[in-house]
Amino acid sequence: MKNLVPYLTFGKDCREAMGFYQEALGGELKLMTVGESPAAGKMPREMHGLIMHADLTGGAFALMASDDLGGEGVKVGNAINLMVNCSGEEEIRSIFAKLARGGKVNSELKVEFWGSVYGDLTDKFGLRWMFNFDLPKA
Repeated sequence: MKNLVPYLTFGKDCREAMGFYQEALGGELKLMTVGESPAAGKMPREMHGLIMHADLTGGAFALMASDDLGGEGVKVGNAINLMVNCSGEEEIRSIFAKLARGGKVNSELKVEFWGSVYGDLTDKFGLRWMFNFDLPKA
């Protein structure tokens, strides 16, 4: 296996969400609208501005996404979380604060019994994020 990449589906705000994640995580964001795709001629004109595919990649991560093009509707739940393993305290605090904007902190960042700084939140798009930084062993 080359890698495993989370693929997110949004109602009609994929562009906004992926821009938000790029601001928080960094990386390069590529977007393709329905209107820019080979499928444009087969899709209703009102769908041409929706995101058919988004790809956000950085050194240690990748997220892919699209708007809901099938019309089933998006049902965000608590069965999947996105885990961010950080390499330092400054990094974990910075990314946590950025993703928490407009969302809800479920567990503040704090040192846990397993020896890591840990916290979790639900972002403004309803996605759940877990954060971990393993403290150096004494």
